[in-house]
Amino acid sequence: IHRLMPNERLIYFGDTAHLPYGDKSRESIIRYSEKITEFLISQGCKVVVIACNTAASYAFKILEEKLAGRIPIFNVIDPMVEKVLTIPNVKKIGVIGTKGTINSRVYPRKIKKAKSELKVGSLSTPLLVPMIEEGFFNNKISKTIIHAYLSKRSVANIQALILACTHYPLIKGEIQSFYKHGVEVIDSAEVTASYVKEHLEKEGWDSGKLAGNHHFYVSDFTPSFEKSVNVFFKESIHLEYYPLWKEVEE
Repeated sequence: IHRLMPNERLIYFGDTAHLPYGDKSRESIIRYSEKITEFLISQGCKVVVIACNTAASYAFKILEEKLAGRIPIFNVIDPMVEKVLTIPNVKKIGVIGTKGTINSRVYPRKIKKAKSELKVGSLSTPLLVPMIEEGFFNNKISKTIIHAYLSKRSVANIQALILACTHYPLIKGEIQSFYKHGVEVIDSAEVTASYVKEHLEKEGWDSGKLAGNHHFYVSDFTPSFEKSVNVFFKESIHLEYYPLWKEVEE
């Protein structure tokens, strides 16, 4: 989003107190998502992007209804489904993600609704997020784990693979290498950012000049997350601790 829309100000909330979301209950994820969204709106956001497949799987529809008439809300799932449907000569699509995302079956449901003849193979890959956050990628460890997952029968004979987790773009190259570039590997970063950009431009809401400083809030400050932030964002940023859940308890 920052690269495609450099004039926009980003206000990010990372719920580090509750991560990973992949193994949390549906009810908890909805509750967290509602509270975080209200916080973002209170900070003056003109749109909200749920940049998490698990949160989007369970909370998007509820939040969309609650925010109707207030501000637009986007998720990382619908743009990906639209994208994969445009790829020619695809008969089977693979989806890898957290347990929460895969168990929700949101991708197979949406893809089959749009194009019933497509086959969808889903696979939960719970080790990939902690592996990436600990910096174990582009090495023998990541290669072994990725090979073990992608060799599973459920994602065999696919022509396209959806990376249904916003961590996975960091290992996209390794995944493409596994398939020897014979499978279209789709990550949500570029697809979702382009989707949001098009909407802002269409509505005339895009900023013509730099809108201000970015703010990156976290619900629990940890050195490991601070380290991984620089891997993701590629720029030096300042993490701000915001005790959102203490406010809820009080």
